[in-house]
Amino acid sequence: MAILLGCGMARNFTENRTRNALIVIVVVGLCSFFYLLGAWQRSGSGGGDRIQNWVNEQTKCAQLPNLNFETHHRASDLPNDTGTSKIKPFEPCDEQYTDYTPCEEQKRAMTFPRDNMIYRERHCPPEKEKLYCLIPAPNGYVAPFRWPKSRDFVPYANVPHKSLTVEKAIQNWVHYEGNVFRFPGGGTQFPQGADTYIDQLASVIPIAEGKVRTALDTGCGVASLGAYLLKKNVLTMSFAPRDNHEAQVQFALERGVPAYIGVLGSIKLPFPSRVFDMAHCSRCLIPWSGNNGMYMMEVDRVLRPGGYWVLSGPPIGWKIHYKGWQRTKEDLRNEQRKIEQFAELLCWKKISEKDGIAIWRKRLNYKSCSMKQDNSKIDKCELATDNDVWYKKMEVCITPLPEVNSVSEVAGGQLEPFPKRLNAVPPRIALGSVPDLSVQSYEDDNKLWQKHVKAYKKINNLLDTGRYRNIMDMNAGLGSFAAALESPKLWVMNVIPTIANTSTLGVIYERGLIGMYHDWCEGFSTYPRTYDLIHSNAIFSLYQNNCKFEDILLEMDRILRPEGAVIIRDKVDALVKVEKIANAMRWKTRLADHENGPHVPEKILFAVKQYWATGNKSS
Repeated sequence: MAILLGCGMARNFTENRTRNALIVIVVVGLCSFFYLLGAWQRSGSGGGDRIQNWVNEQTKCAQLPNLNFETHHRASDLPNDTGTSKIKPFEPCDEQYTDYTPCEEQKRAMTFPRDNMIYRERHCPPEKEKLYCLIPAPNGYVAPFRWPKSRDFVPYANVPHKSLTVEKAIQNWVHYEGNVFRFPGGGTQFPQGADTYIDQLASVIPIAEGKVRTALDTGCGVASLGAYLLKKNVLTMSFAPRDNHEAQVQFALERGVPAYIGVLGSIKLPFPSRVFDMAHCSRCLIPWSGNNGMYMMEVDRVLRPGGYWVLSGPPIGWKIHYKGWQRTKEDLRNEQRKIEQFAELLCWKKISEKDGIAIWRKRLNYKSCSMKQDNSKIDKCELATDNDVWYKKMEVCITPLPEVNSVSEVAGGQLEPFPKRLNAVPPRIALGSVPDLSVQSYEDDNKLWQKHVKAYKKINNLLDTGRYRNIMDMNAGLGSFAAALESPKLWVMNVIPTIANTSTLGVIYERGLIGMYHDWCEGFSTYPRTYDLIHSNAIFSLYQNNCKFEDILLEMDRILRPEGAVIIRDKVDALVKVEKIANAMRWKTRLADHENGPHVPEKILFAVKQYWATGNKSS
């Protein structure tokens, strides 16, 4: 009897062990299957992979030692019953708002003066005119092609505007072919293609040596220059106004190229001083010789000491091309003469003029050209800070450079070539120019974000695979999140909130990264559906007394692609409110503990925007 009982127990134990092993195999198999299915569906041939399903399921299957989704800080633990209030679901906006850009809306723009392009600048809606609905994607919207294919091809359904294909047909900007737009890499001033044009620049400028990493392209068109400079490891901030050429910037971002809606008008550019290695204008229609040289002075402000300014198109090369430009020789000669005079006043040295392309180099320091500026009639700018530019009027003045000890010293400090500069100590920190930041705190920040990003990848292991091309960091700090992700497969728009206690955008540029200032109580200067992933660190704690969480989250929803991902790191009381609003916006959410354990009050909210479009408004 005992022997039989013992045999029965052994058999049951064996059966249970076999059953448990089988269950484990089935679960692992299902997880792998849905992972591969999701990756296949988003390969560019279909309308979407419903990425939110497998991201959420992946977190259930993964056995992570420190990341527990059953958070130990709950809504019920918060004061004032924070977690119990309900939020009514947000409805879709009307189809007319498919390409809505709140601060560059056409009807509002036309009510402002046209002098100095004021009407093309940012003019955000008052509180009573804000939209509290979800911006729809156009009918038939599909996942963009992955980089580098996206550089040359964009699905027509995503940007259904053909005006550029007609207006710029002979200039090789963009062609409409079947159900896609094709971008051959041409431009008004480089009909032989951007590669040939860049080779001309590289014969004068050390583009291939890593010394030119950050560039500014004014009046960028569809940003083909920036697209092709990426092959040289140059990261270009391109901008163009929202004008009668529909969707220039939208095309650029759909291609996977950094860009924003902007104009050189009456307001300073949203960048600190001394940040770009190169600035470029190819027939960008900016009146450089007008306004007493004000626009050239603004370029001088944002250009790094020793940086380069490239001007191609009228009036450069006027002796050969004046007939095609339908302007008189005298008119073009006078315009170039004025540009040359302002360049000399700014102490820019002209280093080349050939084939309709002129290149100047900015002085290294004040000592190298002090006499000319001391004797000029142009004032020096009186800046409270180099970073005080948000909605500040552009001025006719020369921005002073940091002091140096010798004529050969680079004002503000010498930068390492890229990619070494990515993690080298930025000069602004080494020289103590940024309050409350030291070399040690910079290095600690780097290590911290490497740890954070490693934890993110355990939840969403598509983070650095190329699935997310256009990434935004809403509160970028020192740029360490972007540095930890640095890859040719992606780029990061590092945003520094205008209300941040310390401006670190100059540090970000010294690392060879790009970004801009922005106030998150307002709409961002981009089209809808232009970012694949948005990262937010402590934004809601920062803005909790400045504007409503709904304003920020609806703007995030506007600029996020269907099935794009969101990572929000903040205090748990803020995240509980955020999660409720996010669910009312059709996002799929999951609240996770901090990677250091459940008792840390900072949490991480992972979310995915669901796919829906006009004509198909159900989730």
